[in-house]
Amino acid sequence: MITFAKRNLKLFFRDRASVFFSLLAVFIIIGLYVLFLGDMVMMDLEGIPGARFLMDSWIMAGLMAVTSVTTTMGALGIVVEDRAKGIYKDFHTSPVKRTTLVGGYLISTLVVGVVMSLVALVLSELYIVVSGGEFLPWGNMLKVLGLIVLSTMASGAIMFFVVSFFKTQNAYGVASTVLGTLIGFLMGIYVPIGVLPSGVQTVVKLFPISHAATLFRQVFMEVPMSVSFAGAPQEMVLGFQTSVGVVFKYNDGTISPLTSTLILAATALVFFILGVWRMLRPTQP
Repeated sequence: MITFAKRNLKLFFRDRASVFFSLLAVFIIIGLYVLFLGDMVMMDLEGIPGARFLMDSWIMAGLMAVTSVTTTMGALGIVVEDRAKGIYKDFHTSPVKRTTLVGGYLISTLVVGVVMSLVALVLSELYIVVSGGEFLPWGNMLKVLGLIVLSTMASGAIMFFVVSFFKTQNAYGVASTVLGTLIGFLMGIYVPIGVLPSGVQTVVKLFPISHAATLFRQVFMEVPMSVSFAGAPQEMVLGFQTSVGVVFKYNDGTISPLTSTLILAATALVFFILGVWRMLRPTQP
Protein backbone atom coordinates (compact mmCIF):
# COMPACT_ATOMS: atom_id res chain seq x y z
CA MET A 1 0.00 0.00 0.00
CA ILE A 2 2.78 2.43 0.95
CA THR A 3 4.74 1.49 -2.17
CA PHE A 4 1.70 2.14 -4.35
CA ALA A 5 1.12 5.48 -2.58
CA LYS A 6 4.74 6.46 -3.30
CA ARG A 7 4.17 5.63 -6.97
CA ASN A 8 1.15 7.95 -7.05
CA LEU A 9 3.05 10.75 -5.31
CA LYS A 10 5.91 10.53 -7.80
CA LEU A 11 3.49 10.67 -10.71
CA PHE A 12 1.71 13.71 -9.29
CA PHE A 13 4.72 15.82 -8.36
CA ARG A 14 6.53 14.85 -11.56
CA ASP A 15 3.71 16.39 -13.57
CA ARG A 16 4.22 20.11 -13.06
CA ALA A 17 1.01 20.91 -14.91
CA SER A 18 -1.03 18.85 -12.44
CA VAL A 19 0.62 20.60 -9.50
CA PHE A 20 -0.01 24.01 -11.04
CA PHE A 21 -3.64 23.39 -11.94
CA SER A 22 -4.36 21.95 -8.49
CA LEU A 23 -3.36 25.37 -7.14
CA LEU A 24 -4.96 27.38 -9.94
CA ALA A 25 -8.03 28.32 -7.90
CA VAL A 26 -5.70 29.58 -5.15
CA PHE A 27 -3.80 31.78 -7.61
CA ILE A 28 -7.07 33.11 -9.02
CA ILE A 29 -8.35 34.04 -5.56
CA ILE A 30 -5.11 35.81 -4.65
CA GLY A 31 -5.11 37.64 -7.98
CA LEU A 32 -8.72 38.77 -7.63
CA TYR A 33 -8.11 39.92 -4.07
CA VAL A 34 -4.97 41.88 -4.93
CA LEU A 35 -6.48 43.49 -8.05
CA PHE A 36 -10.15 44.00 -7.13
CA LEU A 37 -11.65 42.42 -4.02
CA GLY A 38 -9.17 43.86 -1.54
CA ASP A 39 -9.91 47.48 -2.41
CA MET A 40 -13.67 46.85 -2.50
CA VAL A 41 -13.67 45.29 0.96
CA MET A 42 -11.36 47.92 2.40
CA MET A 43 -13.78 50.68 1.37
CA ASP A 44 -16.32 49.29 3.85
CA LEU A 45 -13.74 49.24 6.68
CA GLU A 46 -12.34 52.72 6.25
CA GLY A 47 -11.23 54.17 9.59
CA ILE A 48 -11.01 50.82 11.39
CA PRO A 49 -7.52 50.23 12.84
CA GLY A 50 -5.66 47.26 11.38
CA ALA A 51 -8.28 46.76 8.67
CA ARG A 52 -5.73 45.56 6.12
CA PHE A 53 -4.34 42.94 8.50
CA LEU A 54 -7.88 41.87 9.31
CA MET A 55 -9.02 41.34 5.74
CA ASP A 56 -5.74 39.81 4.58
CA SER A 57 -6.20 37.24 7.32
CA TRP A 58 -9.81 36.70 6.19
CA ILE A 59 -8.93 35.98 2.56
CA MET A 60 -5.95 33.78 3.43
CA ALA A 61 -8.03 31.71 5.82
CA GLY A 62 -10.53 31.03 3.05
CA LEU A 63 -7.68 30.24 0.71
CA MET A 64 -6.49 27.50 3.09
CA ALA A 65 -9.89 25.80 2.90
CA VAL A 66 -9.95 26.07 -0.91
CA THR A 67 -6.50 24.49 -1.14
CA SER A 68 -7.64 21.38 0.69
CA VAL A 69 -10.31 20.82 -1.98
CA THR A 70 -8.48 21.66 -5.20
CA THR A 71 -5.25 19.85 -4.34
CA THR A 72 -6.95 16.62 -3.29
CA MET A 73 -8.99 16.60 -6.47
CA GLY A 74 -5.81 17.26 -8.44
CA ALA A 75 -4.09 14.33 -6.75
CA LEU A 76 -7.02 12.05 -7.59
CA GLY A 77 -6.50 12.73 -11.28
CA ILE A 78 -4.15 9.73 -11.14
CA VAL A 79 -7.16 7.50 -10.45
CA VAL A 80 -8.92 8.74 -13.58
CA GLU A 81 -5.74 8.48 -15.63
CA ASP A 82 -5.15 4.87 -14.53
CA ARG A 83 -8.70 4.02 -15.56
CA ALA A 84 -8.55 5.82 -18.89
CA LYS A 85 -5.28 4.09 -19.85
CA GLY A 86 -6.38 0.68 -18.61
CA ILE A 87 -3.63 0.60 -15.98
CA TYR A 88 -6.19 -0.10 -13.26
CA LYS A 89 -7.19 -3.32 -15.02
CA ASP A 90 -3.53 -4.32 -15.28
CA PHE A 91 -3.22 -4.01 -11.51
CA HIS A 92 -6.18 -6.36 -11.10
CA THR A 93 -4.43 -9.09 -13.06
CA SER A 94 -1.49 -8.88 -10.64
CA PRO A 95 -1.38 -10.27 -7.09
CA VAL A 96 -2.02 -6.74 -5.72
CA LYS A 97 -5.24 -6.64 -3.71
CA ARG A 98 -7.93 -4.11 -4.57
CA THR A 99 -7.82 -2.82 -0.98
CA THR A 100 -4.10 -2.09 -1.45
CA LEU A 101 -4.84 -0.01 -4.53
CA VAL A 102 -7.64 1.93 -2.85
CA GLY A 103 -5.54 2.51 0.25
CA GLY A 104 -2.62 3.73 -1.86
CA TYR A 105 -4.82 6.22 -3.70
CA LEU A 106 -6.22 7.54 -0.42
CA ILE A 107 -2.84 7.88 1.30
CA SER A 108 -1.26 9.70 -1.64
CA THR A 109 -4.28 12.02 -1.88
CA LEU A 110 -4.07 12.98 1.78
CA VAL A 111 -0.30 13.50 1.60
CA VAL A 112 -0.65 15.76 -1.44
CA GLY A 113 -3.42 17.74 0.27
CA VAL A 114 -1.43 18.26 3.45
CA VAL A 115 1.85 19.12 1.69
CA MET A 116 0.24 21.60 -0.70
CA SER A 117 -1.76 23.14 2.16
CA LEU A 118 1.49 23.66 4.08
CA VAL A 119 2.92 25.42 1.04
CA ALA A 120 -0.20 27.60 0.90
CA LEU A 121 0.16 28.34 4.62
CA VAL A 122 3.74 29.56 4.18
CA LEU A 123 2.77 31.75 1.23
CA SER A 124 -0.26 33.10 3.11
CA GLU A 125 1.79 34.04 6.15
CA LEU A 126 4.43 35.73 4.02
CA TYR A 127 1.76 37.72 2.18
CA ILE A 128 0.15 38.86 5.43
CA VAL A 129 3.48 39.94 6.94
CA VAL A 130 4.67 41.72 3.78
CA SER A 131 1.34 43.60 3.73
CA GLY A 132 1.95 44.88 7.27
CA GLY A 133 0.42 42.10 9.37
CA GLU A 134 1.93 39.63 11.81
CA PHE A 135 2.79 35.96 11.84
CA LEU A 136 0.34 33.65 13.60
CA PRO A 137 1.16 33.02 17.28
CA TRP A 138 2.58 29.53 17.89
CA GLY A 139 -0.60 28.35 19.58
CA ASN A 140 -2.71 29.42 16.62
CA MET A 141 -0.20 27.90 14.23
CA LEU A 142 -0.67 24.51 15.88
CA LYS A 143 -4.43 24.90 15.53
CA VAL A 144 -4.01 25.67 11.83
CA LEU A 145 -1.89 22.54 11.35
CA GLY A 146 -4.63 20.47 12.97
CA LEU A 147 -7.25 22.11 10.76
CA ILE A 148 -5.15 21.38 7.67
CA VAL A 149 -5.22 17.67 8.48
CA LEU A 150 -8.95 17.70 9.30
CA SER A 151 -9.99 19.72 6.24
CA THR A 152 -7.77 17.61 3.97
CA MET A 153 -9.36 14.43 5.28
CA ALA A 154 -12.88 15.79 4.72
CA SER A 155 -12.08 17.26 1.30
CA GLY A 156 -10.12 14.19 0.21
CA ALA A 157 -12.97 11.87 1.21
CA ILE A 158 -15.53 13.93 -0.73
CA MET A 159 -13.31 14.17 -3.81
CA PHE A 160 -12.47 10.45 -3.62
CA PHE A 161 -16.17 9.63 -3.75
CA VAL A 162 -16.82 12.13 -6.56
CA VAL A 163 -13.88 10.94 -8.67
CA SER A 164 -15.07 7.33 -8.39
CA PHE A 165 -17.78 8.25 -10.94
CA PHE A 166 -15.33 9.49 -13.61
CA LYS A 167 -13.87 7.14 -16.18
CA THR A 168 -12.46 9.61 -18.73
CA GLN A 169 -9.96 12.40 -18.37
CA ASN A 170 -12.17 14.80 -20.35
CA ALA A 171 -15.05 14.44 -17.88
CA TYR A 172 -12.65 14.82 -14.98
CA GLY A 173 -11.13 17.95 -16.54
CA VAL A 174 -14.55 19.56 -16.98
CA ALA A 175 -15.50 18.74 -13.38
CA SER A 176 -12.23 20.21 -12.11
CA THR A 177 -12.85 23.41 -14.04
CA VAL A 178 -16.39 23.75 -12.73
CA LEU A 179 -15.25 23.07 -9.18
CA GLY A 180 -12.44 25.59 -9.42
CA THR A 181 -14.96 28.19 -10.60
CA LEU A 182 -17.58 27.53 -7.93
CA ILE A 183 -15.36 26.85 -4.94
CA GLY A 184 -14.79 30.53 -4.18
CA PHE A 185 -18.54 31.11 -3.92
CA LEU A 186 -19.18 27.93 -1.90
CA MET A 187 -16.56 29.09 0.62
CA GLY A 188 -17.89 32.65 0.78
CA ILE A 189 -14.57 34.07 -0.47
CA TYR A 190 -15.30 36.16 -3.55
CA VAL A 191 -17.88 38.14 -1.59
CA PRO A 192 -18.66 38.05 2.15
CA ILE A 193 -21.44 35.61 2.91
CA GLY A 194 -23.55 38.37 4.47
CA VAL A 195 -23.90 40.03 1.06
CA LEU A 196 -25.36 36.90 -0.57
CA PRO A 197 -29.11 36.16 -0.77
CA SER A 198 -30.46 34.02 2.06
CA GLY A 199 -30.92 31.01 -0.23
CA VAL A 200 -27.29 31.13 -1.37
CA GLN A 201 -26.16 31.55 2.25
CA THR A 202 -28.01 28.35 3.09
CA VAL A 203 -26.19 26.51 0.30
CA VAL A 204 -22.85 27.80 1.59
CA LYS A 205 -23.62 26.66 5.12
CA LEU A 206 -24.69 23.22 3.89
CA PHE A 207 -21.42 22.72 1.99
CA PRO A 208 -19.32 20.78 4.56
CA ILE A 209 -15.93 22.26 3.68
CA SER A 210 -17.27 25.79 4.22
CA HIS A 211 -17.10 24.89 7.91
CA ALA A 212 -13.36 24.42 7.46
CA ALA A 213 -13.25 27.99 6.14
CA THR A 214 -15.01 29.31 9.25
CA LEU A 215 -12.60 27.45 11.53
CA PHE A 216 -9.57 28.75 9.64
CA ARG A 217 -10.99 32.28 9.84
CA GLN A 218 -11.53 32.05 13.58
CA VAL A 219 -7.86 31.18 14.07
CA PHE A 220 -6.36 33.50 11.45
CA MET A 221 -8.49 36.49 12.48
CA GLU A 222 -8.25 36.15 16.25
CA VAL A 223 -5.33 38.60 16.62
CA PRO A 224 -6.38 41.20 14.02
CA MET A 225 -9.95 41.26 15.38
CA SER A 226 -8.66 41.99 18.86
CA VAL A 227 -6.96 45.06 17.37
CA SER A 228 -9.66 46.24 14.96
CA PHE A 229 -12.56 45.77 17.39
CA ALA A 230 -10.88 46.66 20.67
CA GLY A 231 -13.58 48.05 22.98
CA ALA A 232 -16.34 47.53 20.40
CA PRO A 233 -19.77 46.24 21.55
CA GLN A 234 -20.20 42.47 21.32
CA GLU A 235 -23.17 42.95 19.00
CA MET A 236 -20.98 44.81 16.51
CA VAL A 237 -18.29 42.12 16.65
CA LEU A 238 -20.82 39.32 16.15
CA GLY A 239 -22.44 41.20 13.27
CA PHE A 240 -19.09 41.51 11.50
CA GLN A 241 -18.20 37.87 12.15
CA THR A 242 -21.53 36.72 10.75
CA SER A 243 -21.22 38.97 7.70
CA VAL A 244 -17.78 37.68 6.63
CA GLY A 245 -18.34 34.03 7.58
CA VAL A 246 -16.22 33.80 10.70
CA VAL A 247 -19.27 32.20 12.30
CA PHE A 248 -22.43 30.76 10.77
CA LYS A 249 -25.82 31.76 12.15
CA TYR A 250 -28.50 29.11 12.48
CA ASN A 251 -31.94 30.38 13.44
CA ASP A 252 -31.28 32.60 16.47
CA GLY A 253 -27.94 31.06 17.42
CA THR A 254 -24.50 30.45 15.93
CA ILE A 255 -22.77 27.22 15.02
CA SER A 256 -20.01 26.53 17.54
CA PRO A 257 -16.43 25.58 16.54
CA LEU A 258 -17.02 22.14 18.05
CA THR A 259 -20.08 21.61 15.85
CA SER A 260 -18.15 22.65 12.74
CA THR A 261 -15.33 20.29 13.72
CA LEU A 262 -17.79 17.42 14.17
CA ILE A 263 -19.38 18.19 10.79
CA LEU A 264 -15.98 17.92 9.12
CA ALA A 265 -15.12 14.70 10.97
CA ALA A 266 -18.50 13.15 10.09
CA THR A 267 -18.10 14.24 6.46
CA ALA A 268 -14.68 12.60 6.28
CA LEU A 269 -16.02 9.36 7.74
CA VAL A 270 -19.19 9.15 5.64
CA PHE A 271 -17.57 9.97 2.30
CA PHE A 272 -14.57 7.78 3.10
CA ILE A 273 -16.93 4.81 3.53
CA LEU A 274 -18.88 5.71 0.37
CA GLY A 275 -15.73 6.23 -1.68
CA VAL A 276 -14.14 2.97 -0.57
CA TRP A 277 -17.41 1.14 -1.21
CA ARG A 278 -17.54 2.58 -4.73
CA MET A 279 -13.93 1.68 -5.50
CA LEU A 280 -14.15 -1.84 -4.08
CA ARG A 281 -17.27 -2.79 -6.04
CA PRO A 282 -16.57 -5.65 -8.45
CA THR A 283 -18.16 -3.66 -11.29
CA GLN A 284 -15.63 -0.87 -10.92
CA PRO A 285 -13.06 -0.90 -13.75
